Amino acid sequence: MNATVSPPWTYTLQLPHDPRAPGIARATLRAVLETYGLGELTPTAELLAGELLNNAHCHTDGPYALRLRSSSPEGIRVAVWDSNPRIPPGFGEDGRALDRQPPETAEGGRGLHIVRACANSWGSYPMGTGHTGKLLWAEVTPGSGR
Repeated sequence: MNATVSPPWTYTLQLPHDPRAPGIARATLRAVLETYGLGELTPTAELLAGELLNNAHCHTDGPYALRLRSSSPEGIRVAVWDSNPRIPPGFGEDGRALDRQPPETAEGGRGLHIVRACANSWGSYPMGTGHTGKLLWAEVTPGSGR
C-alpha cells in the first residue's frame, strides 16, 4: 500500500477584536487538524493557539489573525499576528530572557511561559515595510506537550 503524500498547506483566519474570536479560532484549528489526520496534536496545538490568541486580544485594540501551516509531514506551526509591534521577552531574536514567573496569586502572565514549555520551538517576526505589528509562532509535533 502506498502512503498518501500531503502537499504543504496554510490556513489564515482573520479575526476581529472580539472576545469570542479566540474560541472561533480554536474551533477552526480543531477542524483543520482533524481534516489532515493530525488529531493527536489537537490538545497541545489548541493550548498554544489559545495562549497566543489571548495574548493578541489582550495587548491590542485591533484585529489579529491565526495562521496554521504544515511544518513537517506530522507537525504544524501555529502563528498569531497582531498590530502591536512589541515582541514579548522570550520570543525575540536578541535572546532576551522570558520574564520571571508571575506570583502564584497573579491572574495572568503565564501564557507565554506555557507556550515555551509545550512547543517544540517558538519565535517571532517583526512586521515591516507596509505592515505593522508582529507574528508570534510555535511548532508542535507528535510527542510535544511536555
